[in-house]
Amino acid sequence: MEPQVAELKQKIEDTLCPFGFEVYPFQVAWYNALLPPAFHLPLPGPTLAFLVLSTPAMFDRALKPFLQSCHLQPLTDPVDQCVAYHLGRVRESLPEMQVEVIADYEVHPNRRPKILAQTAAHVAGAAYYYQRQDVESDPWGTQHISGVCIHPRFGGWFAIRGAVLLRGIEVPDLPPTKPLDCVPARADRITLLERFNFHWRDWTYRDAVPPQERYSEEQKAYFSTPPAQRLALLGLAQTSEEPSSTSQELHFTTFIPRKPQNPSRSWLSPRVSPPASPGP
Repeated sequence: MEPQVAELKQKIEDTLCPFGFEVYPFQVAWYNALLPPAFHLPLPGPTLAFLVLSTPAMFDRALKPFLQSCHLQPLTDPVDQCVAYHLGRVRESLPEMQVEVIADYEVHPNRRPKILAQTAAHVAGAAYYYQRQDVESDPWGTQHISGVCIHPRFGGWFAIRGAVLLRGIEVPDLPPTKPLDCVPARADRITLLERFNFHWRDWTYRDAVPPQERYSEEQKAYFSTPPAQRLALLGLAQTSEEPSSTSQELHFTTFIPRKPQNPSRSWLSPRVSPPASPGP
C-alpha cells in the first residue's frame, strides 16, 4: 500500500475502529467502471476513497453509548444518526482535506442513491458481493433474486455504512484488492441467495461462512423490535423535547428512511448493488 494511503487509512481507523468499524481504501475509478454514468461518483478516477462498514462490536462500542448520551433528544433514526456522528468525526480528524462523507442511505432529490453500497464494498475488497450470475445454471427461472455481500470474517453479521471521499487526493498506483470469495461452491451460493431472498428474517443467511463474531442476542432483539420500542428495550426513554445544541451538531447530513438502492435492475452491470439488505 502506498505510504500516503497507509497514513490516511491509519488516521481514519484511529477515529473509527475503536467503535466497531472497519475501513477499506479504493479508487473511485474502480467503482465507476461497474456503473452507468448516472450512478458515477463525480470525481476524477484516481481519487482516493474509503469504504466504511460496521462489525457486530459497533452495537456496544458506538450505538449504545450514543443512545445513552442522546436519549433525551428526539432521534429519527438512531442507528443512522450514530453512524453519521462517527463519520463526521472522520471529517474533523482531517481538517486540512476536502472530505466528503456519503452514508449508505443517502439519495439525490430524484431518489437515486448517492452510492451503491454493496458495489463499493466489493471493489474495495471488503466483502464479496454474491449475485445470481455467480451461480452457474441457476434454478430460479423468472424469480427476482437479489444479491448480498458476505464478509470473510463476519459472514453476514455486518453492515455497510458508507464511504469517505478525499477530493484532491489521487492515487493512480493504488493496487486493487479483490474480495475474498468465501462461498466458492455452487450449492453453497444457492443456499446463501435463497436464505437471503426468502428467509432473511431467520438470520441464517448471515452464517454463510463460520463468523468470528455474531450480533449479540440483545443486538438481534433490538433490530427485530419495532423502532418506536427500541429505546425502551435498552432501558432508555425517548422524549419530545426540542433538540439541544449538542444534538444539532449531529445533523451534518440529511437523515432519511432507507430505500431500495436500485430503482431498476434491467440495465445494471454485474457488480451493481441490489436493494438494501433487510435489517442492519
